[in-house]
Amino acid sequence: MDTLLQKTFPRLIALICTTSLVACGGGGAGASSALDAAAPAATTVMGATFTSIGSPTLAPVAKKTSVPVTSATLESTTKAAQSQVPVTFGQVFAKGDVQPNVEMVGVLPDGSTIALQVDAKANHADGSLRHAVLSAVMPQLAPGQSTVISLNKTSTTRAAQSSTPAALLGAGFTAAVNLTVNGQAYSVSADALLKSGKYTTWLAGPLVNEWHVSAPLKTAAGVEHPHLSARFAIRSYTGLNKARVDVTVENDWAYEPNPSNFTYDAAITVGGQTAYQKLGLTHLHHARWRKLAWWGSAPEVHIKHNQAYLIASRAVPNYDQSITFSESTLAALRSEFSGSATEPMGTGMSIPYMPTTGGRRDIGLMPGWAATYLLTMDKRAKEVTLGTADLAGSYSSHYRDKNTDRPISLFDYPYMTIIDPHVEDTRNPATGKTEAFPACNNCATPNTFDGSHQPALAYLPYLVTGDYYYLEELQFWAMANVFASVPDYRESIKGLLHTDQVRGQAWSLRTLSEAAYITPDGHPLKQTFETILSNNLDWYNNKYSTNPSANSLGVIMEQALVYTDETGLAPWQDDYFTAAAGRAAELGYDKANALVAWKSKFPISRMTGTGACWIDAAIYSMVVRSTKTAPLFADIGSAYRASHTAAFNALACAGPEMAASLGLKVGEMTGYSSAVDGIPSTMQSALAYSAKASPVEGAAAWKLFMSRSVKPDYSQGPQFAVVPR
Repeated sequence: MDTLLQKTFPRLIALICTTSLVACGGGGAGASSALDAAAPAATTVMGATFTSIGSPTLAPVAKKTSVPVTSATLESTTKAAQSQVPVTFGQVFAKGDVQPNVEMVGVLPDGSTIALQVDAKANHADGSLRHAVLSAVMPQLAPGQSTVISLNKTSTTRAAQSSTPAALLGAGFTAAVNLTVNGQAYSVSADALLKSGKYTTWLAGPLVNEWHVSAPLKTAAGVEHPHLSARFAIRSYTGLNKARVDVTVENDWAYEPNPSNFTYDAAITVGGQTAYQKLGLTHLHHARWRKLAWWGSAPEVHIKHNQAYLIASRAVPNYDQSITFSESTLAALRSEFSGSATEPMGTGMSIPYMPTTGGRRDIGLMPGWAATYLLTMDKRAKEVTLGTADLAGSYSSHYRDKNTDRPISLFDYPYMTIIDPHVEDTRNPATGKTEAFPACNNCATPNTFDGSHQPALAYLPYLVTGDYYYLEELQFWAMANVFASVPDYRESIKGLLHTDQVRGQAWSLRTLSEAAYITPDGHPLKQTFETILSNNLDWYNNKYSTNPSANSLGVIMEQALVYTDETGLAPWQDDYFTAAAGRAAELGYDKANALVAWKSKFPISRMTGTGACWIDAAIYSMVVRSTKTAPLFADIGSAYRASHTAAFNALACAGPEMAASLGLKVGEMTGYSSAVDGIPSTMQSALAYSAKASPVEGAAAWKLFMSRSVKPDYSQGPQFAVVPR
C-alpha cells in the first residue's frame, strides 16, 4: 500500500498538521475554553459591529500516510475570489470503509492537506462509519474554480476540541423571529436563547459548532402563543466571523388544544438586518416553514458529491449512471422551481394534493428531480431538490410532542391516529386515556398528504447536507405514515402498514426503511423506527415469504384485489412494493431479503414465465383468480390467459400480429414507454431488485426486458431508472 501511495499520491506521505486552518486530521466532539478566550478584533458585517470569535487550535501530529475513500468537488459560484471558505456537508460511507476511531483528512490536487472535522452520526452494524457531517475551510477559491478534495482516512489522531456559544455572542451575534398575529406582536430571540444555556449541540469541533435552540413566540409581556414556535440551528465557524442561521417557524404541537391555521406578518432578522419578510402568510396547521440566512458573508460554493461512490455505498438506489442530461433539461428544471409554490406553505415541485392520480414525476424511490440531481450533481437540480424538501414542511403531517420536543413517537402514543376515529379506537387500555388528537378548527388546507402517492422528499437532502431540518422531515413523514391508520388495524404499537393500498404500503415501507437507516445512532427515535420496520418485515415474511400456504404468484393480496369484480390487481402497484422491499434489503435489513426473493417471482414470471408474454408484462390490471371468492391461480400462465381474450392468447408472443392488436410497435411493451408514467418504467425498479434477489431467473428476465427496442428517455425523468447491482 505504501508503494502504491508513493506512486499515486507522492505528496500524501508527508502530512504534518499545523495550527492553521489547513492542518490535517479530524475533528470531534468536546469542549475547549481556549476557543472562547481568543483575542477579539473589531469587524463590521451586515451593518453590525462585532468582534472575531477566535481561531481554532489544532494540535501538531506526527507524519502519517492516508488512504482515499471518496471525494467531493467544491465549485465556486461567484466571479470574486474567496478565501477561508467554510463548507459543511453530509457524507455516507460504505460498510467497512471507515472503521471506528479512524480520522479523516482532505487532500487537495497539489497534495496539500486541509483539516476535516468529522461529526459522526450513524454507524453500520460492524461499527464502521455510515453517515457523518464533514466540515472544512478552503484556504482559497478562485472565481469559478472547481477543486476536488480527496476524503482520506488516516491514522492521525488529535485531542477533540469544541466551542460554546459564548464567543459567538461576545462577537455580537443576534437573530430573531418576529410575527404579528391579529395585531399582536410576538417574537423570539436566538441570542437570548443561547445566553440561557438551553441549547443542544449538533456539530462540535475545532472548525465549526452548531447549536440548536427553540421556544414559543412570546409577546413583550411574556405571554406565549399556544401554537406558534421558532427553532434556530446556528452553525458557527471558528475564527471566520461567519454563522449560518437556519430558522424554522412551526405550528405543529400534537396535543395543544384548538389547533388552527394562523395568518400573520413574519420577519426574520440576523445581525439587526432583515433577512426575510412575508406579509399575510397563512400558516397551515401541523406544518412548518424554513429559511436560511448568514451572519457575516455567505460562502458562495456548490458542493458536488462523488455520485458513483454514493450509489456504490448502497445508501441510494443503483440509478443508471449512463443517462445523459441536456443543458436545456437542467435549465428548464430550475426555471420551473419559482413563484408562489416556492414560498412558505407552497409545495415546490410536489403536487399539493398528494392523492392526485395519474403519471407523476414525484412518484418513485426518489422523485425525478432528486434522481436527476443524484446523477448530475448539477447545482440547479440540487436547488430544486433541497428547495422542495424545505417545502415538505408545508403539509399537515407534522406532529411534535411538546414533552420530548421531537416528532411524536408511536411508542409514546400507540393509539394515536390522524384519521377521524371513534373515541374508543384511540383509548389506550394501559392508561385508560384517549390518545386522539384535539379537534382542528379553521383548518382548511390546499396541501393534502397520503402514503399512496408520497414522494421521498427529505432522505437524499439529509444524506448530502447533514441538516437537522431534513432529518426531522424524514422522521415526521415516516411516523405520520405509521399512525395514519386505525390503531387496531395496525396492531397499535407495532405500526403495521398492510391495511393501506399496496402502493401506500410500498412508499411507507420505503420511507420507514430510510428513516431507520439514517437516523443517528444516539437519537431516541432510532430504535423506534428500527423496531417498527422489523415488525412489518416479520408480518410480511410470516404472511408470505416463509409461509408454505402463501400464493405462488408472489403478489401482495392486502387491499390489492380491487379490479374486475375483485378478481384482479394492479401489477404496477405490486411492483412498487417489490422495489420498496428491495430498497430495505440493500440498506442492510436482512429480514427484507426473504421478502424480496419471494416478491421477485411476480415481475420475473410476467417476463419469462410459461404461458405469459413479456409484451404485456406491464398490463395495467391482471386477473389472478376466477371469482372474488376463489383462491389465486397457481401459475402466471393461468393469470395471463384469464386477463386476455382467446383470440389474443392465440397470437404468437411479441410478434407483429400481437403488437398490431395492441397498437404497439414490434418490440414495444404495453403501458406506454414514458419515463415519467409508463408502466414498463415502474416495472424496471422491481426487476432490478429481482435480478439481485433471484440471480438466474432474474438475470434472464432483466436481459429480456432490456432487449426491447422501444425504451423510455430517462433523461426526462429518471426516478425509475434503477439497474441491478
